[in-house]
Amino acid sequence: MYAPYFGLRHPPFSIAPDPRYLFMSERHREALAHLLYGLDAGGGFVLLTGEVGAGKTTVCRCFLEQIPSHCNVAYIFNPKLTVHELLRSVCDEFGVPHKPGVSGVETVKDYIDPLNASLLAAHGAGRNTVLIIDEAQNLSADVLEQLRLLTNLETSERKLLQIILIGQPELRAMVASPALEQLAQRVIARFHLDALSLEESQQYIAHRMAVAGLQGPLPLSARAMRRVHALSRGIPRRINLLCDRALLGAYAAGVRGVTVAMVNRAAREVFDRPAAAAAASAARTPRWAVAGLGAVAGAAALAVAGWAAGVWGPGAQRGADAPVQPASAALAPAAAAPAAAASAAASPASAATAPKPADALAQFLRAQDTDDTAAWLALAAAWGASVPDRADPCTSLPRAGVRCYRNPRAGLNLVRQLDRPVLLTLYPAAAPDTPVTAVLRHLDGNLATLEGAGQRVRVPVEDLADVWRGDLATLWRAPDAMPDKGEITDTAAGTAWLDAQLASRAAGGAGPERRAATPAQRQASIHRFQLAQGVVPDGRPGPLTLMLLNRATGVNEPRLRTGG
Repeated sequence: MYAPYFGLRHPPFSIAPDPRYLFMSERHREALAHLLYGLDAGGGFVLLTGEVGAGKTTVCRCFLEQIPSHCNVAYIFNPKLTVHELLRSVCDEFGVPHKPGVSGVETVKDYIDPLNASLLAAHGAGRNTVLIIDEAQNLSADVLEQLRLLTNLETSERKLLQIILIGQPELRAMVASPALEQLAQRVIARFHLDALSLEESQQYIAHRMAVAGLQGPLPLSARAMRRVHALSRGIPRRINLLCDRALLGAYAAGVRGVTVAMVNRAAREVFDRPAAAAAASAARTPRWAVAGLGAVAGAAALAVAGWAAGVWGPGAQRGADAPVQPASAALAPAAAAPAAAASAAASPASAATAPKPADALAQFLRAQDTDDTAAWLALAAAWGASVPDRADPCTSLPRAGVRCYRNPRAGLNLVRQLDRPVLLTLYPAAAPDTPVTAVLRHLDGNLATLEGAGQRVRVPVEDLADVWRGDLATLWRAPDAMPDKGEITDTAAGTAWLDAQLASRAAGGAGPERRAATPAQRQASIHRFQLAQGVVPDGRPGPLTLMLLNRATGVNEPRLRTGG
């Protein structure tokens, strides 16, 4: 309802887990690193806990995106099950056929035997098996005990099943109880997801507003955001609820800026604070604000009626590209909001000649060639390299000291992490069966700059997400000691370079070592670095790890954030 009033294309604070609004704080990245660690830790339990709305589901979604292709994954989101129901769900999720030994009566053994055979077959094929259980605080004691027994399925080398439990803080207390001591001893990694800090809360609010299409200053003042953080305790879902109601209140009051008083009022409505606290806050609230915010329900009803009549529709508001007035703009009575919007619509200045971002992106994509040669040339040029005519880029570019990296299942989170120009395969809405390629040259917050066919276009990230399915390619600067084939540790010089980079303080090391690292020490160092970076900790120095090492240690490479 209030989105067009603030120049937004979508409501920014929906509590639905929309992937466009993904925000990963340092705490979320650390939680993700713990889950990734559990993939190759040889079985057992991994625990992720956090308050309601802290972002556990967000972390889990990122985790599922990054799970390697050699892992079989089952996800159970309704754990209020009996032991038989749980085992049946596990078998069904993994596609394990099962049938009762005695007609009409299935026993635990009827599930365990085929499940064990399936796990052994997966292990023999080099595959890991991961079971994820969400809302695990709802598991009963006997179901938890059965899960512990499932971890007894093993070979002489390792456990066959990795179980990840995700739940609210009481899950930690459950696992710590004496009755579950045997399960607690099998927990190989645990992490409690704390709330966002004040700075992270401010970044979170700004991030969601930008994704929703905000082009100007934030409608929440710095004091208002500090109040949001205090009242929400830094819990993302509570921030969403509070900001959504505060923006609705500002809309109802006919003002462009959200004040502390409005945040207080919104908190009383969505969090149902005690009457005494509400009265104390109301005493500090100006009469006009109380009147305006107290009429939220009435104003909402009027707004719906006006919207249905076409009076306050998208055409009656300022264009999505127009800047939003600063929060310090003059405050107006609630009744003036529709009139102000209509006045803005009637102004000649509202008829912007520039195309809307979505239209600009569509025009840009129509100009691109389905052949990716031009895009590869543009990407190589960013690295000061060139591709010979009719040559395969990934074969010829190593001569210029750069290598190719491809990922068909990437996400925007990985793009930001790599922080380098990338070649994207895009699927225009007008011709989704005819993909084109373009270079993502710059990423400034939630605005992406695409380059191709001699053109550049700057579009919101959410518009880019509509035409990109995760296929990317990029380049990275290989060290001089990197062999043409194989891993960097295949040569003595490459191994020495890797050890020096890992030992550097920039990469989280303790400083230069006097003695060469042993293979075990080197693998442990790689493992630690990968965990810190939030990528799959396989202990191998693959291209992704080397790219992140380059970024951490300041190797001169083009960057997305600077557009260089």
